[in-house]
Amino acid sequence: MGKTVDSTSFTREDYKSYRRKVRSCLDVFALMLDDFTFDSDHPTTGLEIEINLVDDRALPAMCNAEVLTAFGHPHFQAELGLFNLEFNVPPRLISGDGFDEYERQLLTQFAQLDKHAAAFGARVALVGILPTVEPRHTVLDNISANPRYRTLNEQIIDARGDDISIDIRGPERLQVTTESILPEAANTSIQFHLQVAPETFANYWNAAQAMAGVQAAVCANSPYLFGKRLWDETRVALFEQATDSRPQELKNQGVRPRVWFGERWITSIFDLFEENVRYFPALLPISEEEDPAEVLDSGGVPRLGELRLHNGTVYRWNRPVYDIRDGRPHLRVENRVPPAGPTVVDMLANAAFYFGLVRTLADADRPVWSQLPYSAAEENFYMACREGISATLWWPRVGEVRTADLVLERLLPAAHEGLDRFGVDPAARDRLLGIIERRCITGRNGSVWQSQVVAQLEDRGYDRAEALRQMLLRYGDLMRTNEPVHTWPVD
Repeated sequence: MGKTVDSTSFTREDYKSYRRKVRSCLDVFALMLDDFTFDSDHPTTGLEIEINLVDDRALPAMCNAEVLTAFGHPHFQAELGLFNLEFNVPPRLISGDGFDEYERQLLTQFAQLDKHAAAFGARVALVGILPTVEPRHTVLDNISANPRYRTLNEQIIDARGDDISIDIRGPERLQVTTESILPEAANTSIQFHLQVAPETFANYWNAAQAMAGVQAAVCANSPYLFGKRLWDETRVALFEQATDSRPQELKNQGVRPRVWFGERWITSIFDLFEENVRYFPALLPISEEEDPAEVLDSGGVPRLGELRLHNGTVYRWNRPVYDIRDGRPHLRVENRVPPAGPTVVDMLANAAFYFGLVRTLADADRPVWSQLPYSAAEENFYMACREGISATLWWPRVGEVRTADLVLERLLPAAHEGLDRFGVDPAARDRLLGIIERRCITGRNGSVWQSQVVAQLEDRGYDRAEALRQMLLRYGDLMRTNEPVHTWPVD
């Protein structure tokens, strides 16, 4: 969830100062977009992977601090819950054998992480929602040590002036009230980063939004929460509700939530940062000493710390990123749609599908978003989250169409083309997109596999809690084979 925060309480002056600094950063950012040279010569990609730790009974293992200390790897850090970690994978090009390098690195690092976790009776689980999490695991005592998380929790609860209510309706219904945002710790995702030029950012963001529904349907891996069978990608509903800072009165007025799909296509990255400043009050009003205007006037590269921190507390499914690497500023689209898991190769197949398709859609002479109402893109997204790979979506020049048919007939060829434009090795392209193809042909992604196994175990007489536990134990063993989920046996 971002940088370390030392403060746990804020004064009125903190908020006033922060508001001024955020607006100053926004003004400077506008000037930079007009006159500054951003790094876009060799656009890199990046991955962030959130991880669960489970014990030998497949229950959450509250030992992330101990595992991190033993592992000592600079690219791993704690996430929200004591059973969560995050792996910030170093950026790389995907041209040539870039995907193969990603795979070798991820398999090596997860094996090493498993080895260190074993010393504390834990192991890695890559899954969108940890299906064995129960309300007793998501209490405030199980929040990670980073003060940022406790501060975020306090700020959201204080803004609401009430407990958090979670109400999700799927094949079954979950209704629960919590005193903290910790249920969000049940969620883990993989986030794809793509570096883009300022002049093409809007095309890439719009393309990512347009395809978000298809992504959610194909990648779904989060069917269970607190023992209930809910959406195929329940992670989306849980994130929206568990971190909602609005009291009921503001919801009734239609005030925008901090986790949202957005409301319009954009013409510039500035549109998104300006929306952040216009619509969302500060959650972490921490100001830095930098005067961004002075830094820019002196020929330096402003950090824009307040603008970046504020952006990190607005949870778009496709988020704009301003960052600096090796003294040069750059822009990225951060795609936050897919869940973690089931395997490393499944996640890289999801990445190949995303990077390839978003490239082709962004480069198109007649953009898909010029033919797709924004409301239809949003409806596609939520329909896909509810129904997964069996969802019927709406697509320009096609109308209503089954997700699998849309992917097989139109979007996979487009993804192939996009990966070719990136210079991806054809063997890697065909292997990874072939996994997406087989997923669509078999109709089996992570969510479908989990649901089928649990149903079968319940038919054998197991209660729901034990069926989920047995399923996750089997899931963990199959995850380590690195065979894609569509090949996993159900019985």
